[in-house]
Amino acid sequence: MFKKNDIIRSIMKFNFIDLFCGAGGLSYGFEKVGLNCLAGIDSFKNAIETFKLNHKNSLGIDGDIRKISTKDFKKKIKNKKIHIICGGPPCQGFSTIGPGDAEDSRNHLFLEFVRFVKELKPNIIILENVTGLLAKKNINTLKSIFKCFEKLGYHLNIRVLSSNHYGVPQIRRRVILIGNRLKVENQYPTKEFYDFAKIDEKLKKYRTVGWAFKNLLRSKGKILNHNLELAKIKSNLETQRISHVPEGKYIRYERDEKKYLPKKLWFDHDWSEIGEKRFREARYYRLDRKKPSPTILTGSRMYYHPVENRYLTTREAASLQSFPGDFEFVGSNTSQWTQIGNAVPPIMGEAIGKSILKMLKNKSKKIKINKHTNIEYIRSSAFNYDKDVYSKTTQLEFNL
Repeated sequence: MFKKNDIIRSIMKFNFIDLFCGAGGLSYGFEKVGLNCLAGIDSFKNAIETFKLNHKNSLGIDGDIRKISTKDFKKKIKNKKIHIICGGPPCQGFSTIGPGDAEDSRNHLFLEFVRFVKELKPNIIILENVTGLLAKKNINTLKSIFKCFEKLGYHLNIRVLSSNHYGVPQIRRRVILIGNRLKVENQYPTKEFYDFAKIDEKLKKYRTVGWAFKNLLRSKGKILNHNLELAKIKSNLETQRISHVPEGKYIRYERDEKKYLPKKLWFDHDWSEIGEKRFREARYYRLDRKKPSPTILTGSRMYYHPVENRYLTTREAASLQSFPGDFEFVGSNTSQWTQIGNAVPPIMGEAIGKSILKMLKNKSKKIKINKHTNIEYIRSSAFNYDKDVYSKTTQLEFNL
């Protein structure tokens, strides 16, 4: 027999707002599972135009969040109940415990997210950020974030999720912080797709660059944002070099140069002077149709087409981010790449949205809130996707 509250929850619409929404990748994923987007806010004009174009039933607000009062905002959304606030505010400049810079502009933006949460009192909050947030040097920042939201009555967890585990044809790791004041366990999506070269018969096979390109959807016979002219390489020397690089390969070391390029096309620099850093630059990187893409960034010249001697179009980059073919981007080529590279992949957003719905529909078990959060343990165990963040048996999959 269903309880009255369970029936109400099953038919009610759960509303969310997206702060620092960008083009609206996370919002698009949330909407796919039935969550209702009331509004998105961003100061990037082209991004908010893209948001409005693809979220026709939502309010898109172009402006500085610091100048938007929650009182005026509530009027714009007709005082509707807000169940979720999500967004990706910059956090790295914020720390009240360590030697944080009080004047760092990023502090103010994060505090604006806190202000909206404090004054609008959503049931659930979701923050997305880069994995660098979990670096040891940023532990004071993390402590401050937890302190801010725990003071407001939210129970928090933090995980690193990899987009390829949910069907995105791209390896993209992001920090996802979920908090709720429902006194229930925070839910994260479970891994659905296995990693490249790590076959797991219990999971689906990873999606690839080839899969993404074959699934480019057409809108009225035309692929949107697919300007091949803008993807052309202007330099003859660059064209000659990439023509010698095989699919899925790149030039990162002197041995790569000698292996793939004829001597007349070698680089004019001393390889011994290039340091071995964590992110040593890989040049002339051709994508591989049989593998997931590496992380799509905001630069249009990071990667080359798997078999053609050109860069990717914005549509191809968007498809690797799992945007559907009829999701149209506004602005110049540079602006579109910025929007795509900064976005949360919609399919990943969809997976997170399903987990949030479980919490809102009272399908997450009640817990006793621990007020003494062990930040060191939470930080280190955030890289384990499949076990509870508080589990004592957690084993790290990656080193920071």
